[in-house]
Amino acid sequence: MIMKKLILTLTFAITASACTLATADEADGMIRVKSINAVSATINKLEAALTKKGMTIFKRVSHSDGAKKVGLKIRDTELLIFGNPKLGTLLMQCKQSTALDLPLKALAYKDENNQVWLAYNDPNYITKRHHIDHCNQVTDKMSKALANFSKVATQ
Repeated sequence: MIMKKLILTLTFAITASACTLATADEADGMIRVKSINAVSATINKLEAALTKKGMTIFKRVSHSDGAKKVGLKIRDTELLIFGNPKLGTLLMQCKQSTALDLPLKALAYKDENNQVWLAYNDPNYITKRHHIDHCNQVTDKMSKALANFSKVATQ
């Protein structure tokens, strides 16, 4: 079990290119991938890759535009809500409370140093949050897919 997770972690690290930095923070369960693209371009590329693979796009939210509408300002920040009922339903069958974290979300944002990042919840963190220890096949597949989609979106 530990070896399998180590192999998956190493596989993710190897697939990240030299121009893409990915970080996972155990404390908050987020994976962050450095993007060479602008925020909108990152989300556009992610949406195109997800659509090409038959994923459902539920909503795209520009938090920056929302802030402008109320006379406030934040750095570029866009959220994409998406999913795959074939995988999401399997995770919910493992523990129905995971529906709180589904559908999946990806956030592209510009930080205080003008670096663009793509962030998403680590599926393994979702299983820890919901105390699931028997759905590794599902979360492994989700993790691999998210890593691949992130690579496409951030390069």
